[in-house]
Amino acid sequence: MESSCSWASLNECMRLYHDTEWCRPSHDDRYLFEMLVLEGAQAGLSWSIVLNKREAYREAFNQFDISYCAQLSDSDLERIKTDSGIIKNMLKIRSVRSNASAVLAVQRAFGSFSNYLWSFVDHRPIISHWTDEREVPAESELSRKLSKDLKKRGFKFVGPVIVYSYLQAIGIVDDHKISCPFHTRNRSEKNR
Repeated sequence: MESSCSWASLNECMRLYHDTEWCRPSHDDRYLFEMLVLEGAQAGLSWSIVLNKREAYREAFNQFDISYCAQLSDSDLERIKTDSGIIKNMLKIRSVRSNASAVLAVQRAFGSFSNYLWSFVDHRPIISHWTDEREVPAESELSRKLSKDLKKRGFKFVGPVIVYSYLQAIGIVDDHKISCPFHTRNRSEKNR
């Protein structure tokens, strides 16, 4: 059995993310918000760049405290842009605040951000059975549907391709190759 999906071998940070987080179901609203921010920050960049700046994001946005992020002022956002090691795109930085506010509204309406997101798949992850990484799509019907609904609710940087990556990141979709030891089926077999 191969050790992992090939993209994970780019560097240690990518390998660790692949082995411990990618495609693992999460229901923690703070983590779900963190990954939404990071996936949006990736737009036009490599995931490796974003992962290398992850600690700077955590520090800049108070460990992704949703209420804190929703209350950031314009001057707070300017200070974060200037003083932190995050990606300096101001539209992406502002989206942290607007997305935090949108998450709070979703939490009020659905009880949690997790309930909202997982309702799109009837609270069951989609487990793919790819034999080759080239089979993995860039977007899906689900990512288009969720993207449309997120945009309607005021979320930013949530196009269907970003949303598909997000669904992988939070474990709603498992796109590990079937031969990867971290595919849901293989992780389950190890635990028997």
